[in-house]
Amino acid sequence: MAQKRVAIVTGAGSGIGKSAALALLKDGYHVGLVGRRREPLEQTATESGSAERALVLPADITNDADVERVFSAVKHQFGRLDVLFNNAGMGAPAMPMEDLPIETFREVVNLNLVATFMCTQHAIRIMKAQSPKGGRIINNGSLSAHVPRALSVAYTATKHAVTGLTKAISLDGRKDDIAGGQIDIGNALTELATGMSTTEPMMDVKYAGAAVLHMANLPLDVNVQSMAIMATKMPFIGRG
Repeated sequence: MAQKRVAIVTGAGSGIGKSAALALLKDGYHVGLVGRRREPLEQTATESGSAERALVLPADITNDADVERVFSAVKHQFGRLDVLFNNAGMGAPAMPMEDLPIETFREVVNLNLVATFMCTQHAIRIMKAQSPKGGRIINNGSLSAHVPRALSVAYTATKHAVTGLTKAISLDGRKDDIAGGQIDIGNALTELATGMSTTEPMMDVKYAGAAVLHMANLPLDVNVQSMAIMATKMPFIGRG
C-alpha cells in the first residue's frame, strides 16, 4: 500500500495558494488548507473534487495558538506531514519608505517572515519525529526576493529574508532528511494581481501550482533549491 502523502498550504483560499492546493489534492495528497476565512478554503476543497482528502483549517498564522492548532490537527487527522508550502503573505501600500507607518512594516514582517518561521518550526518537529522521517518545506519567495519593485520596502525586505530562511532550512534540515526550497513567482494572474494585468504581461496561476507540485513530488534526495517562474515578457530581467 502506497504511503499517504500529506501537505499543508497556507493562504490556500485564493491565488497561488489555492492553485498549489488544487494541484496537490488532484495528485492524491491529503492537504491541510489554511487561511483566515473558512468559506474560500471550503471552496478550494470543493473545486478540487477531492474534498474528502482536504482538511479546512481557518486560522490566523500570526497567532501562536492558531499555528499550534493547525499542525496538531493535521498530525491528528493524517498522521504525518510530507510537504509544507509557506505561501501566505502580504504587501503594503506603495509609498516612499520614509512615509511608511512603522506599524504597517511590522505587520508585513509578522506575516511574511515571523509566521513563516513559526509554521516551519512546527513542520520540522513533525517531520523529524515521524517514520519514515523527513519532508519538504517550500517557501513562496516572489521575484521580489531578487529585485525590488519601486516603493515596496516592506515586501522586498521580508522576501529577501525568506531566502535566508530557506537556505537555513536546507542546511539545518539535512541531517533529518528535510529539504528546503523556494519558488519565486512573477506576475501570476490572481485576484490580487488584477490591477497589474492591463499594464504587464501575466501568466495563468495554474502554472505556479504545477511548479509547486513538481517540487513537492521529488524524492527527498533531490531538491529544487530555488525556482523562478514568471510571465516570459514581464519586466523582471533589467528592472530595479
